[in-house]
Amino acid sequence: MSAELGEEFAARVASVRRLHEQRARAELDQADRACPGSDVVASAGDVLAEVLLLKGLPGPAEAAGGDALSGADGEAVSKALEALGWSPAHSFRALSCPSADLDPALRAKRVRLLVEAVDPRVVIALDELAASDLARAYEIAPLRAGAEVQVAGRRLVAVGGFEASLNDPRRKKVAWSQLRVATPRGPSY
Repeated sequence: MSAELGEEFAARVASVRRLHEQRARAELDQADRACPGSDVVASAGDVLAEVLLLKGLPGPAEAAGGDALSGADGEAVSKALEALGWSPAHSFRALSCPSADLDPALRAKRVRLLVEAVDPRVVIALDELAASDLARAYEIAPLRAGAEVQVAGRRLVAVGGFEASLNDPRRKKVAWSQLRVATPRGPSY
């Protein structure tokens, strides 16, 4: 392929990516509008991510004004993703319940819209509330920590209390064993 054709191809790929990012951002805005008050803690990351990390309620970093998973749990889950073979740069981070007073049905609707907007290969619920909201969003049985469920062309994985495990070596081992279910399969896009 000539250099000129290579540059043209690269420009087209970049243009298509920008269009998909614009679509995803518009859909993410729609998800936040569907659940008033859900914009209390901003989501963050690659809107075309392969992995969507979903946390329940805000932790200390989010309560202090940070984006979703901006604290020690975000650093730890980034290291875990890398150890599993995912690129942390290609993850999207969100809270299922950024404000404690959000209606569970509206949270589930918002979670479904978030997942569909990002369209990841894997969704990892990092605690029981996120797992419950994710299961409700897809109208499936409760997710068991450490088990994978295939839904709508993607893998759903639950981890029991990821942030709570960071200061407890025994619980950290359990969380890691549950997270390992989310190992990549096949080539990355």
